[in-house]
Amino acid sequence: MAAGYLANLAGNTIEVRSAGSAPAESINPKVFKAMLEEGIDLTDQRPKILTNDVVQASDVVITMGCGDVCPVFPGKRFLDWQFEDPAGQGLDARRPIRDEIRRRVETLIKEPQQPRINRWATPTSMPSLTNKCVS
Repeated sequence: MAAGYLANLAGNTIEVRSAGSAPAESINPKVFKAMLEEGIDLTDQRPKILTNDVVQASDVVITMGCGDVCPVFPGKRFLDWQFEDPAGQGLDARRPIRDEIRRRVETLIKEPQQPRINRWATPTSMPSLTNKCVS
C-alpha cells in the first residue's frame, strides 16, 4: 500500500521499491481492491523478496511489522509503521489501515527537511495486510 501511494502521489520525484521478508506469490486480493478504490491499480505489481541490496540502495526504509528480520544499515533513515494485523478480516478492516498509510505517506512527502528522496524500500511481514509485501 505504501509503495502504491508513494508511486502515485510523488510521481517521478521518488524511486519506489517494494519488498517483503517473506513475500507471497501475489498481492492479497483485499489489498488490491482497497487500493483500487483509491484509484491505484496494482495489477502490474508482484511481491518481491527483501534483499540487503534493496535496503543499501535506499535512502528511506519504511518497515511494517518486519522486526529483526529486516536488515539495518547505518546512515539510512528507517521508519517503522505499526498497524493492527487484519488477519481473517474483510475489506472493511483494511480501509482504515490504507487511509492511515496514505496520511503518513502524504506527510512524509511534504517534509520540508527532506531533500528530494529518490529511493525507498517498503518491506513488511504482515501477511494479511499485504500478503507479506507492501503493495
